Amino acid sequence: MREWAAIFRSRRMAVIYLLGFSSGLPNMLIGQTLQQWMVDQHMDIKKIATVVTIKAPFAIKWAWAPLLDRYRLPFLGRRRGWMLVFQIGLLAGIGAMAFLDPATGLGTMMSVGLFVAVMSASQDIVIDAYNVEVLAPAERAAGSATYVIGYRTAMLISGSLTLVMADHIVWNVVYAIMAALMLVGMVAVVLAEEPAEIQRAPRTLFQSVYLPFREVVVRYRSRLLVVLLFCAFFKFGEQFAQVVSQPFYRGLGFTKSEIGVLSKAIGFTAFAIGGGIGGTLVAKYGMRKMLVTFGILSAAVHLGYLLISVIGHNLPVYGCTLFVENLSFAMGTAALTGEQYSFCSPAVAATQMALLSSLSGLASSVFGPLAGGLVHDYGYTQFFLFCILLAVPGIVLAYFVTSPAIERRGSASVSSAASPA
Repeated sequence: MREWAAIFRSRRMAVIYLLGFSSGLPNMLIGQTLQQWMVDQHMDIKKIATVVTIKAPFAIKWAWAPLLDRYRLPFLGRRRGWMLVFQIGLLAGIGAMAFLDPATGLGTMMSVGLFVAVMSASQDIVIDAYNVEVLAPAERAAGSATYVIGYRTAMLISGSLTLVMADHIVWNVVYAIMAALMLVGMVAVVLAEEPAEIQRAPRTLFQSVYLPFREVVVRYRSRLLVVLLFCAFFKFGEQFAQVVSQPFYRGLGFTKSEIGVLSKAIGFTAFAIGGGIGGTLVAKYGMRKMLVTFGILSAAVHLGYLLISVIGHNLPVYGCTLFVENLSFAMGTAALTGEQYSFCSPAVAATQMALLSSLSGLASSVFGPLAGGLVHDYGYTQFFLFCILLAVPGIVLAYFVTSPAIERRGSASVSSAASPA
């Protein structure tokens, strides 16, 4: 355990934390934070819910991921060069959103938001591949926890601090400040080590398209369906509920400052604790027990939502719910990400991780718009009960995906990066 703890203190973990920050920053700005801006503009719930369609590129990022496995830019190496390009694109896109208004130009805002989503999804592809390649098997639990903490730190800033700022300055200035924070990712790229060159990476575009899929099919065979379903359903109920969580809180009378301050103070504390505890528990008790436990805890968070929907504006209850939500999110996401790393072969990690992480985001990027309609027709209480049911398949699949037979096939991807050939 002492050696495992020392991993957290390495320079590699510091870089992964900063890359996680760069990856997480755009997420809220084209999601819940933009919804808060629309709430201030008195737009209806159906229009607010449609914002999640901006994130559709996250569900199909596997389609262009092979290009990032195959081609490299003439600077900074196979992974870091692409990271820098996409970060520049994000700075420009978020900066452009600062000059728009969703009330008078929703179509333009959605178009620019879509560009930001493409840049963000592309950055995620490269950073995920980087993590798969640079992290040794013994570092995965710590690495995924560190990455997720960095990711969540950015989400808290772009989703919580922005709300406090918006009570004092206009939303346009808030978005301009968030755009400037993309410089953090550029610093991380400069500090990052380039992974060792993969000897048998795809040499042609055709190989980059078919090898990632052939490799994972050959390796997992009949067990591949369990892997794919696990990635799709483990976070489904949690993410589906988050689509309408901001309008839910605002509708009950919580102010932007209350949401922002509590999310920053309680949420970040819980998330930092959850990331550390999650990685420690996985190292001590194994992935199977912890994934199932974290899945159950994630489903239990909806009971807090149910209570709030009944009693209304109550800061202590909201604070407790927020703490458990962030705690479970940190533990579950760190474990999920670490498990997904084990599913990938370093030679084609960009495409394989893009596919697996795309499946993990289906609840919000593809099915998210349905959440607004369900709330409109049945109310929040029935909606959150439904979200609890949506969490059950992921818990069951977590048990089966961590069986020894599947775990051995995941280890095979690390022992031979040349397996596609």
